[in-house]
Amino acid sequence: MDTLLDRFLRYVKVETTAAEDSKTYPSTPTQLVLGKMLAEELRAMGITDAKQDEHGIVMGTLPGNVPGAPTIAWCSHVDTSPEFTAKNVKPVIHKNYDGKDITLPGDPSRVIKVSETDGMEAMKGKTLITTDGTTLLGADDKSGVAVIMTSIAHLLAHPELKHGPIRILFTCDEEIGHGTDKLDLKKIDSICAYTLDGDGEGGIENETWSADMATVTITGKNIHPGYAKGRMINAIRLAAEFVSRLPWHTLAPETTEGRVGFLHPYVIEGGVPETKIKVLLRSFVTAELKTQADILRAVAKTIEAEFPGVTIKIDVMEQYRNMLEHLAKEPRACKLAEEAIKRVGMTPHYKSIRGGTDGSKLSVMGLPTPNLSVGMHNFHSPLEFAVLEQMENAVKVLVELAQLWGKEK
Repeated sequence: MDTLLDRFLRYVKVETTAAEDSKTYPSTPTQLVLGKMLAEELRAMGITDAKQDEHGIVMGTLPGNVPGAPTIAWCSHVDTSPEFTAKNVKPVIHKNYDGKDITLPGDPSRVIKVSETDGMEAMKGKTLITTDGTTLLGADDKSGVAVIMTSIAHLLAHPELKHGPIRILFTCDEEIGHGTDKLDLKKIDSICAYTLDGDGEGGIENETWSADMATVTITGKNIHPGYAKGRMINAIRLAAEFVSRLPWHTLAPETTEGRVGFLHPYVIEGGVPETKIKVLLRSFVTAELKTQADILRAVAKTIEAEFPGVTIKIDVMEQYRNMLEHLAKEPRACKLAEEAIKRVGMTPHYKSIRGGTDGSKLSVMGLPTPNLSVGMHNFHSPLEFAVLEQMENAVKVLVELAQLWGKEK
């Protein structure tokens, strides 16, 4: 019988890294491979309407067995972050974890340290799944995918459990801010949704960043370096100047926490004639994104004045918005999640994400979508790992949540 662990290990071995500069959706064809696999597995379970659409999105419906109960949706994304490779993932299972630092066998220089990982002491005795240190694991968000698939299988195997219709949704390109680009809310047709894309266990994330991304294009002038005096304008050098003038002591991820936003230059590429810098803009207050963009423009204007001949163009693209105010449209979404977590024997806790999910955009689009924990840790890193028992608890939460919604009208 297919287990939660079986599913998770199978899914993480499919390389699904998103590509930020791609012009297609999905941004990488490997995401289609996992989506096709999931659609086939859902149909084999008995979800007869499960299919992968022309965009790679997988959707299906577990019919309800309570007349009149509202439809809810469970959503996870199949892609993994482009910040580190997820090709040839070699998961390592640590049964009865001893509570100590974990040295990853594929690259012993990479160590998951108890002192640097919140809550790791409490994981002693549990089953941890790590990478070998050479790739991401892909728990973000294949933990969520495996939890949803296992929850659906459980409800199908136990028809005595009463619940309403449940829409199953697997998106692509969430990690690059495009997870909802091809979604049709009319097809989802749910009263609310839940993304299964959170760390730890027992968490309800009901607030996210508001987020934009800026592309800073610095155009210089190239010439043979032997004859460059007074003529060359080195865009690489001016890119370094630009980054050095950003207020990193007060508005950088490495110097902020809690509800303090930041400007985060995370990609720099190019050459002497042209160099581009990509900068993430993040704040829990949407209006502050304009202030952050104005900081970039002010730095650009100053450098243009100091270095005649250089031009600096700044393009800002909206990524997602804080979900908090939009969840008020359907307060039962969080209330029933809280009750489901209590029924499993855990203490629910609300969190503000210094990040975003598909639920950020879905909530703004009109589908209230909080985010729930699925046992992932250290995501976007080769130190990523998942805790099997926390994933199992996430399955239990979804099964309880389905039954609670089955009592609603």
